[in-house]
Amino acid sequence: MTRIAIIGGGISGLSAAFELEQQRRGGVELEYVLYESSSSLGGVLRTEHMDGCTVEAGPDSFVSEKPWAADLCRELGLGDQLIGSNDADRKTYILTHGRLIEMPDGLMFMVPTKILPTGFSPLFSWKTKLRMMRELYHPPRAADQDESVAVFVERHYGPEMVDRLADPLLSGVYGGEAANLSVRAVLPRFADMERTHGSLGRAMLAARKKMKAMRKSAPPLFTSLKSGMQYLAETVVTYLTPEWLLKNAPVEVIEPQEGGWAVSVRAESNHFDKVIVALPAPAAAQILRNVSPELAHELSAVQYSSSITVGLAFDREVRQSLPPGFGFLVPRSEGKQLLAATFVHNKFPHRAPEDRALLRCFFAGVNAETVWPLSDEQIVGIVRNDLQQILGLRAEPLFARVYKWKSAMAQYGVRHLERLGRIEHLRRQLPGLALAGNAYRGIGVPDCVRSGRDAAREASKSG
Repeated sequence: MTRIAIIGGGISGLSAAFELEQQRRGGVELEYVLYESSSSLGGVLRTEHMDGCTVEAGPDSFVSEKPWAADLCRELGLGDQLIGSNDADRKTYILTHGRLIEMPDGLMFMVPTKILPTGFSPLFSWKTKLRMMRELYHPPRAADQDESVAVFVERHYGPEMVDRLADPLLSGVYGGEAANLSVRAVLPRFADMERTHGSLGRAMLAARKKMKAMRKSAPPLFTSLKSGMQYLAETVVTYLTPEWLLKNAPVEVIEPQEGGWAVSVRAESNHFDKVIVALPAPAAAQILRNVSPELAHELSAVQYSSSITVGLAFDREVRQSLPPGFGFLVPRSEGKQLLAATFVHNKFPHRAPEDRALLRCFFAGVNAETVWPLSDEQIVGIVRNDLQQILGLRAEPLFARVYKWKSAMAQYGVRHLERLGRIEHLRRQLPGLALAGNAYRGIGVPDCVRSGRDAAREASKSG
């Protein structure tokens, strides 16, 4: 009988437990114990239901292109719970000189694929538009080393594109800055395009015919669950063996033992054949510090940023006054604290009654750290002030909820992939140890699900 410890009860750890439970039910002789330091399972997947609204404290959805979260939902019998974003009304605005400017049609992330909409858009200066035209003649370039997204984008399109698009878009995903994020880790497809085509615009145009043919059958851009993202974690828990799920059980240290590992919680030690560490990298480094100082050093070097989300509901009048679309992004150069706001009632109509406007506002990185010490009331006040300046929104919210996530978003810095190579090399020197979580090859929910299940498959192998 193989005994496996899972350390961390977020979606990565729960996905690992689900994979092991499936194998156990399929006849594999194994047991697992999941240790979670807090009183709840599911990590940042947290949902509240108020006034008929579904309010997400953490991630509100996942990218449909990555199948692992949706696959898990279907395996759990949640296929009828899956809902897609309302892409027919998908518009995103960028705050530019105090005005909301719609992102032009044909702009794929930051690469223009349609000349006229981009050419007539007030989002960019003529200097940047000329850069876009010249970019079509950018020669292929095989970079010999990693670089930041900001350097990469500026080389192709200039600094204005970094400020108005690349940085705001990545802030919403990673909670970090384009100047600090690795292009190879964060935008590997773009790095490949530069290597093969030179011009990102030419590469996108070459792929456009294929994408157009696939578009009719393409899924919506984002997927979520009718009952909220927390329901995914809750459903996984119901599938698992309850007595093997230990909450309020912080693991202090793990140590190699003959034939396995010792896992210590409050001075009590238990023996396991394998261990899956599904924690944020700094926490993983802490419990591995005595096992491998070198591995702990590499893990602790993975940086994290904090984030704050604020959910606000308003009445029908506000809903009718808001612009159509999914919401807006705020470049740092605009001098606001707020980085983004989602019009949830447009993005996912199921999330709010027809007479409610539901907004989800976002702080991250330096902006989040700046307002972190403030009370919830003060943070809501900052949000309302920014919304008034941006949208002219003066109405009192029907409710407001503030959710703080300390050091929750992994930052894939320059040379992140090289660091992963060193982490993997050092991990392989410790038989029976697997790592999972958002520190490695993707921070979204699908990536975490894949990471946890892959770690479980490795841990369950004999030997």
